[in-house]
Amino acid sequence: MTETFETHVSSISEPGRADDVRCPTAKDVSALESSLQNAVAALLDQRNEDGHWRGQLSSSALSTATAVCALSAVRNTQDDTQQAPDELEHLCENGLNWLVEHQNSDGGWGDTVLSKSNISTTALCWAALSTGRSAHDDAIRRCEHWLTERAGSLEPDAMAEAIRKRYGKDKTFSVPILTALALTGRLGSPETAWKIVPQLPFELAACPHSWWAALQLPVVSYALPALIAIGQVRHHHRPSRNPLLRALRSAVSNRTLRLLGDIQPTSGGYLEATPLTSFVVLSLVGAGLTQNEVISKGVEFLVESAREDGSWAIDSDLATWVTTLSVRALSEVNSPTRIFSDEEIGRLREWLIGQQYQTIHPYTHAAPGGWAWTNLPGGVPDADDTPGVLLALRSLDDGSPRVRMAVANGIGWLLDLQNRDGGIPTFCRGWGALPFDQSSADLTAHCLRAWRAWEEQVSPDLRQLIEMARTKAIRFLMSQQHHDGSWTPLWFGNQHAADDVNPTYGTSRVLMALAGEVADASALLNDSLMRAAEWMLSAQNSDGGWGGASECPSSIEETALATEALAAILRSDGVEASEALHGNEMASRIEQAISGGVSFLVQATQNGREFPPTPIGFYFAKLWYYETLYPLIDTVGALGSAISLRHERHAPTRFPHQPSTSPR
Repeated sequence: MTETFETHVSSISEPGRADDVRCPTAKDVSALESSLQNAVAALLDQRNEDGHWRGQLSSSALSTATAVCALSAVRNTQDDTQQAPDELEHLCENGLNWLVEHQNSDGGWGDTVLSKSNISTTALCWAALSTGRSAHDDAIRRCEHWLTERAGSLEPDAMAEAIRKRYGKDKTFSVPILTALALTGRLGSPETAWKIVPQLPFELAACPHSWWAALQLPVVSYALPALIAIGQVRHHHRPSRNPLLRALRSAVSNRTLRLLGDIQPTSGGYLEATPLTSFVVLSLVGAGLTQNEVISKGVEFLVESAREDGSWAIDSDLATWVTTLSVRALSEVNSPTRIFSDEEIGRLREWLIGQQYQTIHPYTHAAPGGWAWTNLPGGVPDADDTPGVLLALRSLDDGSPRVRMAVANGIGWLLDLQNRDGGIPTFCRGWGALPFDQSSADLTAHCLRAWRAWEEQVSPDLRQLIEMARTKAIRFLMSQQHHDGSWTPLWFGNQHAADDVNPTYGTSRVLMALAGEVADASALLNDSLMRAAEWMLSAQNSDGGWGGASECPSSIEETALATEALAAILRSDGVEASEALHGNEMASRIEQAISGGVSFLVQATQNGREFPPTPIGFYFAKLWYYETLYPLIDTVGALGSAISLRHERHAPTRFPHQPSTSPR
């Protein structure tokens, strides 16, 4: 396999041509070849015994803190003569030791060991430390000093205000944090604490599912378990003074608990997520519901997902997601038939098809046809993983009816998800007003790429539906473009950027989609793409790399994404000429930027041998993570695109609006 790959790279990496804007030196070409070769080998080595990728999510201080709080609460309700408390005691102490060892120098905690301290994680670690049976006085003292500086004091009202301020009107995460603080005694006496914790309207979960979007729940759609469990514990400790509302909540309590059990996956982990599952377990114990089966299944999940070093990750894994990203990145390097054996292609194809949901999902009531981020039972079909699988299957397609059926169902699933504004939400069409349930630019762009990849292979009726959806999606993307030319994504951020946003990720993902649309595009769309390219060029750092936004430290992930997106522009089919290009100036600048990005990647990865990750992932309302495979996958995609661009550039550079002078 490696020999075939090396032969292919050598065949396309010929010396720079005179018509290239910048002719790489022999040293440049050699470094690019060897780095790509090393990175591909490293990525292939990361496959598991089943032939796909599972990756590894970063350990999380927030996840570890919530797990310790939940398991400590369960431990305290059990008889000391039982064996289970000993196991829970061991897990709790290991978790606390891990937290103490990874406390930041300023006394706080960030979500990952590479993250800045934040009020949410630090407050939850403070709560967890209150449960310990071993002394961690110094860690607590430093933690309380950090919290006092950020919140003004440790008084309950000050802490609550600081936490609410971080999340605004979205109660998805602020109320669970306050609940954890209340249940661990960090908000003072029970009477004081439960006055501060808002009541979540768990009674609304008893309404028909079809009503939920109209009800405008105060939490995002995927946080329904927290709505029920946390609403129950608040009602238990401080029932409403309104007798009718108090009676209603008591009347539907058992019904919503049954729903909580019905939507719990067989693994016990809601969304396969440690924080969400921990909040549910902690709240049910706090409400005195210690015999509820949801607790025992949730504890099993937390015990099974604990890591040997004492920590927990944010989620079990992103196996489907990283597998589709890996397949797509390798497809940029070469045809899958040149990298994988027929058997390996078949196994990947069958594994991906096997993850497609064939029934209505019990959690979100999503129709059959979508894919989740993992093959584990806690996954939920969504609009980022579904187009990811569709793009991977395009690379692995054997033309069989089985593949075509899966693809048609996946495309149909995405089409049905499209909102009236033309954009694509994550899980549910037309849900609430909170950002994580609204249409987003990065998801919409991903769907555009998937539709474009398959439109010539599907039935005429489905092709017509795709055309209508594409028009609306492009219109949505253009409406979401910022004045500076960038787009903001939903599920990725950057802790060094203002408001934690990541326009580099968002803009690169939209550029990848629009680059495939320019052959049929209007002048307005090409102007939009041009402004985006200008923003991307302006955001490049002097070291050749990109961070999440202008003047943010460069990372491997963001540099690779930006490099691949710019290469996609130069590889796209152009249309009529435009004065905006000023001849070949823009193309020259883009090629120089790509060259800088490639140089940064070669150096930052030590010629494709090392891939230090960066926490750019958002999850569950400003909860950060990193995935160890992201920098490796992204590097393969970027370097593969760059070397393919060199191979394709037998004609002078063409760009949208610039006429072609010779066939490709």
